[in-house]
Amino acid sequence: MAITNGYATLAEVKAVLRLTDSTDDTLLENTIEGASRRIDGYCGTFFYQTAKVVNLYPINEYKISFPDAGTVTYIKTDNDGDGVFETTWTVNTDYQLEPLDYALQNRPYRHATAVGAKTFPIMQLRKAPGVQISATWGWPSIPDDVREACILLSIRGFARYNAALGVIGFNDMAIQVRAIDPDVRDLLSPYRKLGVA
Repeated sequence: MAITNGYATLAEVKAVLRLTDSTDDTLLENTIEGASRRIDGYCGTFFYQTAKVVNLYPINEYKISFPDAGTVTYIKTDNDGDGVFETTWTVNTDYQLEPLDYALQNRPYRHATAVGAKTFPIMQLRKAPGVQISATWGWPSIPDDVREACILLSIRGFARYNAALGVIGFNDMAIQVRAIDPDVRDLLSPYRKLGVA
């Protein structure tokens, strides 16, 4: 099995576990992929990239918010509400992508603001979204903190296979596996979107 959209590699996790054989590779790949999806759910976003076209409602006639986007290919609007996106907007002429310091912070775009004469069609009894965006959604690259959190979660998930009912026993001692790893929580907290559980 290959890891799909994982935030750590099999080699990275095996190096931390000091594993040199391939006996548990399939289990490790499963835990890496599971940890990556758990991070997506916790943060309310994803850090891999996928190209899609989505239709959205603008916030107002000058601004539209959208999911994290590494690159935006085009923005089109449906000005007459017929379901056809006939007007193509030009970046830096009709709209500006934000945040403006995108390249400095290696973070995704999240907004577009109208800067020219055009305005976004606002929802006034519209039955369909007025804006279409083609983009590569997700983060431009996986942040180091996210990669590290994925490694920690993967190791924890792998160890869990040997922890019946969440309890690991050593001779006369037993340790209960905690539900939330505080180190993982701290690593991911800067990337968590507010309002996402």
